This record gives sequence, structure tokens and C-alpha cells, in this order.
Amino acid sequence: MTGEEFQGSVRKWLATARHPVTNKLYTEMVYQPMLELLSYLRANGFKTFIVSGGGIDFLRAFAEDTYGIPPEQVVGSSLKARYEVRDGKPVIVKLPEVNLIDDKAGKPVGIYQHIGRRPIFAAGNSDGDFEMLQWTTAGGGPRFGLLVHHTDPKREWAYDRDSLSVDSTRPWRQRRRRAGR
Repeated sequence: MTGEEFQGSVRKWLATARHPVTNKLYTEMVYQPMLELLSYLRANGFKTFIVSGGGIDFLRAFAEDTYGIPPEQVVGSSLKARYEVRDGKPVIVKLPEVNLIDDKAGKPVGIYQHIGRRPIFAAGNSDGDFEMLQWTTAGGGPRFGLLVHHTDPKREWAYDRDSLSVDSTRPWRQRRRRAGR
């Protein structure tokens, strides 16, 4: 399918699809503290990006309306694409071949390829963000890496590794030690 056809199908799905537990539209289930952080960063001169393991074309369909982040500031997993002319009209066609998995070690690669510079601030919310935070904080000058580890199913969705354990920060600390931090 073309990129435009895909965007249309995503927007149509997002307009009606509801979470099976909360019955809310998925675009209504945005983590409020992240919206507040994005707003704060933009108000203080930062250019904000989404760097996600999710599909870049899927995220671009709603990132601007939901997060205030325009499509060109979205980095995500991607499929290969090619240029074609269909019925006399130039289009970009999505191919069934992986281009980049923007998760774990793929996140710094995606940032490098799409943004072209190492961030000075990065915030993540899963184990898949570790390498992005590691790469961000290894740069010169002031750097900051933030991990919001979702482990409390009573106050927020618990979806990360060891989410239900009593001391769920312990695996993160062990992983950081192994990485030399």
C-alpha cells in the first residue's frame, strides 16, 4: 500500500478503536506526565522528538495531534519503501521488508540516521530504551537520561520486565552495573 493509504487507515482506526479494558480511545490513554514533560521542554527551548520501537508511519499519523510533535520529529521502526508512479501519480509504496527495528541498540542508530546528532536529554519508559539512554549520557558536556519504569499496576499500567516484583528497580541497577555505570 502507499504511505498515504496507510496513514488514512491508521487515522480511521484511531478514530474508533478502544482499549479493551478501559474502553477509551487509544489517543486518550496518553501518559499525562510525559505530555507535561514535553510541554516543559519545548517552553524551555528544547526541540522534542519521539523515538519509539513502534512503527514510524503509524506514530506519524497521530503524534502531532496527541503529543505536539510533527511527523519529521518522529523516529521509529520502519519498513523499506520505494517510489512508483501509479495511474500517473507519484507515490511512495511501503514494502514488506524491515528497514530498522528502533528498539534497544536500534534506537541510537535511528537517532543517528534521522536526527543526526546525539541528544543531550532523553527520557524512556521501558527496557528497550536502555541503549538510547546509555548513548545519550555518554556524550560530552551536560547530559541527562531519565527512565520512568512502569511497575505499579495500581496507579499506572505495569508493562515492563519484572513489573510485579517488590523491588523492580533492582534489575535496572544490575544492568547499569554491567554496562560500566
